[in-house]
Amino acid sequence: MLINVREFLKWNRFEERELVINGIKERRRNRVGSSRKFGYNFLEHVKEEFSRDNSLYFEDITEAFLSNFKVFCISYLEHKTRTVTNHLIYIRTLFNAAIKEGIVEAKHYPFAGEKERIRIKPTQKIGLTREEIERIEKVSLKKDSSIWHTRNVWLFSFYFAGIRISDVLQMKWSDLMDGRLYYTMNKNEKPLSLKIPEQAEGILNFYRPSQRSQDDYIFPYLKHADQKSKRDIFVKTRNGIAVLNKYLKQLAKKCNITKNLSNHIARHSFGNIAGDTISPLMLQKLYRHSDLKTTIMYQANFIHKDADDALDAVLNS
Repeated sequence: MLINVREFLKWNRFEERELVINGIKERRRNRVGSSRKFGYNFLEHVKEEFSRDNSLYFEDITEAFLSNFKVFCISYLEHKTRTVTNHLIYIRTLFNAAIKEGIVEAKHYPFAGEKERIRIKPTQKIGLTREEIERIEKVSLKKDSSIWHTRNVWLFSFYFAGIRISDVLQMKWSDLMDGRLYYTMNKNEKPLSLKIPEQAEGILNFYRPSQRSQDDYIFPYLKHADQKSKRDIFVKTRNGIAVLNKYLKQLAKKCNITKNLSNHIARHSFGNIAGDTISPLMLQKLYRHSDLKTTIMYQANFIHKDADDALDAVLNS
């Protein structure tokens, strides 16, 4: 996100749009290439970028600044609305911290009152059906291939009510005890204990022969990560997620699934199959939501029976 702000600050409004976009893409390719080199440090790179121009202060982030930044993100960075919203949330978080630390006065806060308002639009959540899940389970794949590992990770997430893929990749054998999974979500640091379903146990059995110790990662994507380096774990997790998304597209084709098979759809698929058969309180626990209202709103995406019955009652009466 900070790099995107930097691109905005460097934006020459008189330059042709295509040239601006090509420049952004070229710099992005160079960053990716540099990040793969030994000794690369992302934070040092960001510091170097911003040390060249110290002209941006919190007081400069006005409503007009944010309005122009949004236009830039959509028109030049080609970001979706939700991505732009995430950028604004990040800026707002930094601003709140700066006010709390006394770095900037509250009167400069661009999100106050009727100023810039962050609106998160509801999105349509679509999950797989039970029959589509079975296709993924039964499709023939070469053992130890990338697509085979992808299928295993995705199903493992689904079997535990849609655990976030980043959490799955970072799970270690030490998280398994007495037939249960004990883990803490990276997102909100909530601890959880769940019985290991038979289906998940079957996947774990594939990987037990490669287990080196209790502190070893279950899945192969972080096997060579430096466990003392949070950055290395973060980078390898991010790269693993990118690889998974790539092979999930191939998996969808093999299984004749036309829905967008992504990492996060494992969570939506569990919700879709659960429907209204599980109490909201139990779903709240499975989803690790802090607020029951969040669970009810989330699950409303997958409960269609009442609306379907009402439609039939009108059309077929």
